[in-house]
Amino acid sequence: MKIELIGGYEKNELETRIQKVAAAGKLSRFPGNVFEVLDSCNDYEKNLKLVKRIIGMGHKSIIEHDYLVFALCDVTPIVEQTIIGNRLTSFTIKSRREVDFRNAGFYVPEFRNKDLQPHEKNEDLKEKYISHMKYLFNTYGDIADAGINVEDARFILPYSFHANIIMGLNARELEKMIIYLTRGQVSEIAELKEFGENLYRLVKDYAPYLIDGIETANGSNTQFEYMESIIERPEIKIIDKPQLISYTPDADDVILKSSIMYHFQCSEKEAENLLENATKKDSDYKAKSMNIILHKEERRELEQVSFTFQIPISLSILTHLTRHRMHSLLVPEFLPMWNMNNYVIPATIKAVPELEKAFITAHDENIKMFEEFKNAGVAEEDLIYFYLGCQMLNVTTTMNGRTLQWILRLRCCNKAQWQIRAIAKEIAKQVQEVSPLLGKGLGATCMTDLVCYEGKECCGLVDKLIEAQKNK
Repeated sequence: MKIELIGGYEKNELETRIQKVAAAGKLSRFPGNVFEVLDSCNDYEKNLKLVKRIIGMGHKSIIEHDYLVFALCDVTPIVEQTIIGNRLTSFTIKSRREVDFRNAGFYVPEFRNKDLQPHEKNEDLKEKYISHMKYLFNTYGDIADAGINVEDARFILPYSFHANIIMGLNARELEKMIIYLTRGQVSEIAELKEFGENLYRLVKDYAPYLIDGIETANGSNTQFEYMESIIERPEIKIIDKPQLISYTPDADDVILKSSIMYHFQCSEKEAENLLENATKKDSDYKAKSMNIILHKEERRELEQVSFTFQIPISLSILTHLTRHRMHSLLVPEFLPMWNMNNYVIPATIKAVPELEKAFITAHDENIKMFEEFKNAGVAEEDLIYFYLGCQMLNVTTTMNGRTLQWILRLRCCNKAQWQIRAIAKEIAKQVQEVSPLLGKGLGATCMTDLVCYEGKECCGLVDKLIEAQKNK
């Protein structure tokens, strides 16, 4: 892997970055306006000393003003999926829907035994692993060459393939990430620890005020030990479709009452009476009011309700959900290993018997190789690269109404990938059943507002809907 800081590392840039952080630390307690405080922070060494002292006292909000952008080259989706869980971090990732990955390359671990020591047959194992990974990549290429879009061919790609990412985050999130990667639950995965250590080496030069906090932090590797001691591990079963497992009761009325409370500064009880009276004056008041809220620039009222779902999804498509940062997503850890027999085959591949056979054969061969390595005593932490994109898992998330509307307007679109589109449409359907007024605003914008923002890439459905509306 190769990790580089993009900009902000030249001497003058570094001094300016530290000046901003020092000024933020100095602003609340020193006389003068913000510009005078900035001007007073003109000594790099003094600024660095001040920042270290302030964050050493636990006041770390000031380092959120230091924003760093990194280029990550040749890391795997294991790294990608781990770091993307940092909700305040921004990522741009090379698309697997648009780019052919057969020549992307792949990660080769130094195989370890169950004690995380070098495996005595490491070199032999690596030779077998490399041959097997080439076979999987060749299968991917054969499927793509047969006319299947790479967005479906990728379901046979192993999670060892190289990804490239631009990652931006503030220094406080960077500190948390480094501690998690180097000392936390995931630090026993060699690639993740290496990534964390590479970030730390850059921090030493370009964000030196973080060093003390990172070096004195305690990691945690006991997150689930107590749970495991009490609960017997059940068989992993993938649910057949998204399931709404909890939600705000009477969500439509909660949204409408919050709008009245917000505007009139009245109590919840009074808002309830006002809503009832308004409905008596105009039987369509609730629908009209909700429509206004759904189309406001600020839709804070929608944030007053929430919906919790369990969702079955493949590894190939997981980032389509995780990239939406403003929801509370729980994704299973890569370890312990999941049931490798829970997988999905894209319909385009199923439609061609010889391709379906090649896909299933590759999948079965992958499980055989995984079992061979497992029986040879290879650490689970090194077996995770046998996961394939077709691997299915259950995730859980809670979204407020505003986030729900935003996600579904993108993921219900005909241009969205087929699996995430099916998930989004099922979510919209289930929310509409318990919150019909909010539900009217959920879905692709062509369906909810008769408008499309895709420009030249529009699928054309909106034109048909507008024409149908005219002919009513």
